[in-house]
Amino acid sequence: MPRAIVNCPNCKRPVPAEIEQLFDLNQDPTAKQKLLSGAFNLLQCPHCGFRGTAAMPIVYHDPDKELLLTFVPPELGLPPNEQERMIGGLINQVMSRLPQEKRKAYLLRPQQTLTLQGLIERVLEADGITREMLQAQQQRLSLIQRLLQASSLDVQREIVRQEDQLIDEQFLALLERLLELSSASRDEQSARKLADLQKLVMEESSLGRELTRQVREVEEALRTLKDAGESLDRKKLLEIVISAPNEDRLRALVSLARAGMDYQFFQLLSERIDRARGDGRARLVKLREQLLQLTQEYDQELAQRAEQARQRLERVLSEADVEQGLIKYSPVIDGLFLSVLNHALEEAEQQEDEVRLEKLRKLVALIEKASAPSEEMQLIDQLLGAESEAEQRRILEQNAEKITPEFVNTVANLVYQLQQGENPDLGARLAALYKMMLRFSMERSLRASQ
Repeated sequence: MPRAIVNCPNCKRPVPAEIEQLFDLNQDPTAKQKLLSGAFNLLQCPHCGFRGTAAMPIVYHDPDKELLLTFVPPELGLPPNEQERMIGGLINQVMSRLPQEKRKAYLLRPQQTLTLQGLIERVLEADGITREMLQAQQQRLSLIQRLLQASSLDVQREIVRQEDQLIDEQFLALLERLLELSSASRDEQSARKLADLQKLVMEESSLGRELTRQVREVEEALRTLKDAGESLDRKKLLEIVISAPNEDRLRALVSLARAGMDYQFFQLLSERIDRARGDGRARLVKLREQLLQLTQEYDQELAQRAEQARQRLERVLSEADVEQGLIKYSPVIDGLFLSVLNHALEEAEQQEDEVRLEKLRKLVALIEKASAPSEEMQLIDQLLGAESEAEQRRILEQNAEKITPEFVNTVANLVYQLQQGENPDLGARLAALYKMMLRFSMERSLRASQ
């Protein structure tokens, strides 16, 4: 990011700042994230103490969506010819960096926005995010702020009751994201407040109670399948399915044991129907209809997700550098994506497509590197696996340079998350380790000061 001298918006005196005016996804795959984050053109005036954003003309370019946007802050008071000169220079940079075959007509018709917010909304609209969706997201964020600022638990419960319709899946996702950000930034106080709020919303809202019930059904279905152990076969699976108390349990069983619900399974169910009489037969017929519908829905959803994963993979591979493609398109690296990736590898090997193979192998290496546990987590695992406090102490001494205040804070956040979640036993073990690390860190500080 180029360094420049700009005038402070408050005292008008010259101030050095890191200025970025061109957000070009053709050159920088992270340009969109930088723009949307708002963390650009920030300055701090050493004269008057002002902290904020420098008003600068901006150009945004997304070649894939053929989108070229411009914004000139009105507070600059630039005459039209000066605006054209500054924006024109930035657009010339865009065009000069594009190969000839990608220079299309949209580059000659840049879309001017009157406000920075308007530019951001236009970028989001190109991603399918409408103004109404943005307003709805702002409502959800405002509700979270109201709940965090509520004077008591009873007031929070009343707000949840009044705003029950606004608490949807997007609200829960936003709350989860804020919790992740607080934990990542080591803001322990905010993380605790958000975790408590998340628990309250899950207990008090209609959607939270419904999701909690569904999770319990999945857990119960999983427990039933595990109890069957290695002897689980189609006959036992059929008995488990017949005993399912509701459709949510059936849906959970389909998601967990779809592979066992094949032609032979349904043949066993049909034979059972043929032997049944009266109400029992009617119930089994209805069960078969439900299962056929649920398995069909499951297969369709799985096929759709697999196609989406394949498309994400192809977008990554379409880039000259797959590492940049991985950053640019940020695919979800789940089991399905890895399955699609392995299938693509097998196809490329069979077709002896060396160019594609090289990209796929590089992508595999990048994913393996990214998914490897961090040094911090490896050290925590090593400490938790130690057989005694003496061994833990020895490990700490061997890794003394890694026991920084930031690392100790990371462990503290993990302790809180585990104790508030579903693994309080591990949280207790980690809490004891945290106390030892804190004592060790303090001892080192005292020795260093002597």
